[in-house]
Amino acid sequence: MTDGQRQYGPLGTTLVIIPTYNEAENIKPIVSRVRSAVPEAHVLVADDNSPDGTGKLADELAAEDDQIHVLHRKGKEGLGAAYLAGFRWGIDNGYGVLVEMDADGSHQPEELPRLLTALKGADLVLGSRWVPGGRTVNWPKYRQLISRGGSTYSRLALDLPLRDVTGGFRAFRAQALKGLGLDDVASQGYCFQVDLARRAVQAGYHVVEVPITFVEREYGDSKMSRDIVVEALWRVTAWGVGSRVDKLRGR
Repeated sequence: MTDGQRQYGPLGTTLVIIPTYNEAENIKPIVSRVRSAVPEAHVLVADDNSPDGTGKLADELAAEDDQIHVLHRKGKEGLGAAYLAGFRWGIDNGYGVLVEMDADGSHQPEELPRLLTALKGADLVLGSRWVPGGRTVNWPKYRQLISRGGSTYSRLALDLPLRDVTGGFRAFRAQALKGLGLDDVASQGYCFQVDLARRAVQAGYHVVEVPITFVEREYGDSKMSRDIVVEALWRVTAWGVGSRVDKLRGR
């Protein structure tokens, strides 16, 4: 069955997962914008025991709005671990759509309706900076080079038909997430995004990219680090080599 013939059921209730670590200046504005942009959606703040009190601020929001939830985690374990915990919480609580979104405002909630509209005919929708219509605002040149270079390297190494492989503004159907083998995902940082994208493509899921405008954060510090870049480089290389070896062996 081709993607055009595939039948997709209703989306169900959307859960927007926002991982946080020291995002006290950003958490209230970003949650407010999500609730305004998609009033029917629920929000899950997955906080890694932020020393700056982000978790407490999220609790205050949840106390005022029954569509806001907070998942308190023991400590900082990385982006991948936070999202995996959020996915499991969302699946266990019966949500039909699970969305990844940063807390720092770089992912604009006002663009979320377009992702959800595209998901009506897809398994996974990526908010893409590197397709026609996508762009970045106030982003340093070196960050653009890292992002573009990382996406290009991942796309070529893993033979992925995607332009923005490392982006973290995404909407999944819950049923698709269940088929990605989340129990053995070990990748962290932005490599986590590459991992889920390659798993979705390998599973034969229909993945769609829609253009977004990525805006550099105004408050707080970026979580990008040398270790995150190194992890992504070696994992992507290992996956690419492994895939080619499997093909040579006829697997």
